[in-house]
Amino acid sequence: MELCRPDPTFYPSPKMAMQAPPEKLAFVAMINAENDSRPDALAVVDVDPDSRGYGNIVGQVDMPNAGDELHHFGWNACSACLCP
Repeated sequence: MELCRPDPTFYPSPKMAMQAPPEKLAFVAMINAENDSRPDALAVVDVDPDSRGYGNIVGQVDMPNAGDELHHFGWNACSACLCP
């Protein structure tokens, strides 16, 4: 019987995640609340305060269809929720 194994890069607790080095990139859901036929998107934001690009979007992926409702994908800021 195969066991469910989390990604080894996930932190098994919020406390351990808080003790880790700060992230340099953040993945941010960009929700289109205007209902204007544009799709939601996922942005990669530079969150390294020592970077020249701090606070800027450094990458973006648009969802393939308007109405894909990215907010229903179950993403969570804490990877501990994915550990058994």
